Amino acid sequence: MTDAPVRIAEVDERHAVLAFAGDLDAHALGVLEELLLDPRLREPGAWTLDMTGLDHIDLACAYALLRTVTRTPEPVALTVRGARPSVHRTLRQAGLDTVAAFTA
Repeated sequence: MTDAPVRIAEVDERHAVLAFAGDLDAHALGVLEELLLDPRLREPGAWTLDMTGLDHIDLACAYALLRTVTRTPEPVALTVRGARPSVHRTLRQAGLDTVAAFTA
């Protein structure tokens, strides 16, 4: 399933890395929401969203990320890595910059 726009690249009890690729738009929203419900993501207190391979994200997907992170029972330290300027702009428009650190 390497064609999926998002996948869990690494996960352990402390940290999870979600890798994004291609386009994350309305057609991929269901895939994203299903992945964000994966039981393996419940325990880690830190997530890295590796967006180096992501060309585009729409607002619905950005809001899904924000909802997931802000509704977790335990706070999640969120880092967004490698977001292109257009992806970064959309994440900011959704408010993800209020709960995430952005790195190159």
